[in-house]
Amino acid sequence: MLLATDLDGTFLAGTPEDRLRLYQLVSRHPDIRLAYVTGRGLDSVLPLLGDPALPKPDYIVCDVGATVVDGRTLQPVEPLQSRIGALWPGDQVVAGALDHFGLRRQDVPQERRCSYFCGESAITDGLQQAVGGLGCDLLYSADLYLDVLPRGVNKGSTLMGLIGHLGIPQDRVLVAGDTLNDLSMFQQGFKGVCVGDSESWLLQATQGNARVLHADAHGCGGILEALEYFGFIGNAGIDAHASPAPETGPSDLVIVYHRLPYDEIVENGRVRRVVPQSPNGIMPTLLSFFADGRRGAWVAWGVNDPKRGPFESHTPVDPLRYPRLTAARVALSKQDVDVFYRHFSKEAFWPTLHTFWERATFREDHWQVFLKINRLFAERTAAEAAEGATVWIHDYNLWMVPATLRELRPDLKIAFFHHTYFPSADVFNVIPWRRTIVGSLLQCDYVGFHIPRQVENFVDVVRGAAPVRVVERRSCAPRFVTYGCAVGLENYSTCIDVGDRRIRLGAHPVGTDLGRIEQALSRTPVQKRMAELRQSLNGQRLILSVERLDYTKGTLEKLRAFEKLLEEHPELLGKVTLITICVPAAQEMTVYRNLQHGIEQAVGRINGRYSRVGWTPVQFFFRSLPFEEVVAYYAMADLMWITPLRDGLNLVAKEYVATQGLSGGRGVLVLSEFAGAAAELKGAILTNPHDVMDLKNGCYLGLNMGRAEASARLRQLFDIVSHYDVRRWGDDFLGATRTKAAQPVRRIAALAPQR
Repeated sequence: MLLATDLDGTFLAGTPEDRLRLYQLVSRHPDIRLAYVTGRGLDSVLPLLGDPALPKPDYIVCDVGATVVDGRTLQPVEPLQSRIGALWPGDQVVAGALDHFGLRRQDVPQERRCSYFCGESAITDGLQQAVGGLGCDLLYSADLYLDVLPRGVNKGSTLMGLIGHLGIPQDRVLVAGDTLNDLSMFQQGFKGVCVGDSESWLLQATQGNARVLHADAHGCGGILEALEYFGFIGNAGIDAHASPAPETGPSDLVIVYHRLPYDEIVENGRVRRVVPQSPNGIMPTLLSFFADGRRGAWVAWGVNDPKRGPFESHTPVDPLRYPRLTAARVALSKQDVDVFYRHFSKEAFWPTLHTFWERATFREDHWQVFLKINRLFAERTAAEAAEGATVWIHDYNLWMVPATLRELRPDLKIAFFHHTYFPSADVFNVIPWRRTIVGSLLQCDYVGFHIPRQVENFVDVVRGAAPVRVVERRSCAPRFVTYGCAVGLENYSTCIDVGDRRIRLGAHPVGTDLGRIEQALSRTPVQKRMAELRQSLNGQRLILSVERLDYTKGTLEKLRAFEKLLEEHPELLGKVTLITICVPAAQEMTVYRNLQHGIEQAVGRINGRYSRVGWTPVQFFFRSLPFEEVVAYYAMADLMWITPLRDGLNLVAKEYVATQGLSGGRGVLVLSEFAGAAAELKGAILTNPHDVMDLKNGCYLGLNMGRAEASARLRQLFDIVSHYDVRRWGDDFLGATRTKAAQPVRRIAALAPQR
């Protein structure tokens, strides 16, 4: 059968329960095809196609019948569309002929029709004659909307042409509507339903028609009534395709992260779980929320390797410190992990998010793996969460989890934190699946980013996919820099309405763990390493750079600037040393090989050009160092030079400031203004990494800064870093998710002033 339904007031209306029941039926029943038949223009329908809660239509009849497209490809259904187009005299001809009637044209997307707002008194004989003289029809509805359409074209005639084109029997069509401009569908002889709260004129016009049901329930509830009333699908059949009541789990807080909170190592053929070796200050903070005995789950992937024995879906994290926290593991094969994380996430999304879209590779087969794994994460999360629990999802690898999770567990409070940079719409929109991704994120109750600029970039992306109403805004000052850097902003949105959903937004820069750094500084091996560094430098000033091997980090640009610095300031020769600690990427990630080769060439060129006996200008460590050893370097560095071309935040900058502040130093931070931290760390010397001269000048300024100014800047930076530490970040984020926003307006009709 074909369900041909109006949208506003019909398919997009009704109780949440009725909507979910109908949407699941349409999505899952193999014999139901769906057609949207609406007064909206096609552009106004597109936002609905990105909403994961709505079933995807097979066909779309819009512009009150003047447009008909395939719902999957959005291409015109031919020859139907060409026939309609041949009847239309043209927008400018119609608008010009009606200009002197004083009608106000609707400022909504429309094709092959001209639509106006007016009262009934405006429908004069003169107006009707003018429209007839153009070879067009006039349609008036809801005491407000006037449409001028090609002669003989309306929702009903186009729908009749469509089912003829598809070969669908007329008695296998159910039409649904609620206003007078839906009348033409009922006049074609289809079985139909006027849903509850329909326009009185429509009810009068269909009164006594045995093929039309006047339903009691409004919206989707009325359609469900009609499906049973006309025998398309009985009540048992409807219930058979509905999801069973969700089974709830025991966890009040569920962390959803791609990584487990422990590392697994194999010793003597047995798997042992240890504290993660990779320095990640976020994980201890997230774990700390379970230290008070809160029951919770940490959902992450685990590699299902038969050689290690049976896969454990649930494991304890740390029975002594977190006795009620369980790791709920999603079983993935090594091939799944390679495609999902090392290839697709890093080769498609990572470059795009960091504005290097020309490096991105988008593959549909990889996207399908991404969807599959995100669904597995969502299903595992749904099974772990207690009724009304808070679910905290982390980063772009899990973009599509909210879509499935909202369907499986509408009772949950879903929060999402985006750790990486979130770009502007003109960059993000190159992603082929952008509407689907945005639609998923809009299922969250709360979405957080590091800084206001990233929040506003997200809002702009949403604005390009669906109509947005900003409900609340907040000033960036005094917490954040406004006009002082490339990522600064004056104010940002903190609450938006999109359709019938209200989403709260926030800026939460991740902080650093000062206790961990303080503990490292107090350790004898760290103090010994500091003394060794002090001795080896022998009075030379240390410029330090710590970063991963990645084209986003600006390592090559920094080396070129350093070479320029030595060239223009020969007095620095033998007096400054640049130590670069570059953490290599995983061996499977071939995308970084050329970058590594280029960096090694630059280091060799600089050292070959300027080295002297007893002095090497660049010391390059292409390996990962233990966190405690890195802290020793932080403590000894006179200048920290951080130059990412684009970065969501950059915790290294904060770790350096914390180390200098705790050890009584007065080191200078030179920071790229394209790092998210630049919007927060007042006191840093900001530099443009895309400008070699500016990079060079920033470094030179830092090297020659007076002791008093350097000390004052560090105090300012340390005050920020010590106050907004990683614990405050976690508390602030979770606290923000609990804050209630004003209740949203429950009507998707607000998406567009159409019927």
